[in-house]
Amino acid sequence: MKLIVQPEDGIQPLLTALHEAKKSIQILIFRYDRSEIERALVEAVQRGVEVKALIAFTNRGEEKNLRKLESRLLEHGVTVTRTADDLVRYHGKMFIIDRRELWLLAFNYTHLDITLSRSFAAVITDSTIVAEAVRLFEADAHRVPFTSSTPNLVVSPVNARKELTNFIKGAKKQLLLYEMKISDPDFVRLLREKIAAGVDVRIIGRAGEKIGKLPLRLLNVRLHARAILRDGKAVFLGSQSLRKLELEARREIGVVFTDSAAVKRMVNVFEHDWANARPLITNTMESALEIPVRRVAKIVARHIHVKPVVEQMLEKVLEHSSTDVPFEPNEVAQTVREAFRDEIHDAVLLALRDMAAHAVDLPLHPEHED
Repeated sequence: MKLIVQPEDGIQPLLTALHEAKKSIQILIFRYDRSEIERALVEAVQRGVEVKALIAFTNRGEEKNLRKLESRLLEHGVTVTRTADDLVRYHGKMFIIDRRELWLLAFNYTHLDITLSRSFAAVITDSTIVAEAVRLFEADAHRVPFTSSTPNLVVSPVNARKELTNFIKGAKKQLLLYEMKISDPDFVRLLREKIAAGVDVRIIGRAGEKIGKLPLRLLNVRLHARAILRDGKAVFLGSQSLRKLELEARREIGVVFTDSAAVKRMVNVFEHDWANARPLITNTMESALEIPVRRVAKIVARHIHVKPVVEQMLEKVLEHSSTDVPFEPNEVAQTVREAFRDEIHDAVLLALRDMAAHAVDLPLHPEHED
């Protein structure tokens, strides 16, 4: 297997895999604005590859863009089906090449996730896991129930709670987490038990407001990954956070792997990110709120970095002038809105951290001030 790390590896590995498909491509799409992916699917059809696209029935207000994508793919000979609406959301991200290679993604096919965010993908060739992923794809495409037959493909709501609980319980020395927003009480309690037992638990990401104190840090770039690294020997990577909704009411897909080279690379990336992440300070927020509003606004503004987002979007818009794939302004606009929303959210958190540190005279590292 191999590990894809974003934003360093970019979109090219995905395009290479799609271009090298010889017999079939099965792709699950939740969110999309990368015309290169669409073009690669169309080109695959043109060279005789059977391409099946399973597209989410909704993705938070952008259904029109998904429906337009469906129409374009159908026009070019792609077999298109839509997920059912029995679950709150179909949020999994994967594609399968020739029924032999599974690409399990933590990111969507978007500029924001691939180019501007920390995320990962696992390329799996284990025949048991790939066969399980094919069964899942076919079950969801035909809207029939899916039953799990292997613990290494983690599927919400089928087996995710059980397998992730077992995965975390198996930790002896260390648990490193990339977590979008942990809030499930059972997993919070389990992590606290591990900390009490002397396990090194560290979390990059966010947590629910009522979970209490956990060793959390906020990444300096946008995070779009859910992963758990155990004892430097095993990794869970997927689309589900440790939240009740994502474990029990949505289609989420993850994988557990033990490939030593991939695990080592991911641990190294985490350690680098942790060293450069900012601790979240929450116990002095009340005194921080006494700071004048004008000063608050200045601190927030200092943490907002919108120029890279705008530059990336402009580059992609210009690229469309040399392609035959229709330019979708609404899709790019949605990407920009999400980027700005995340920038502002993180800027507010960082501003509160700065204000809290000021309130208790905690020193700030110079590299964290710009």
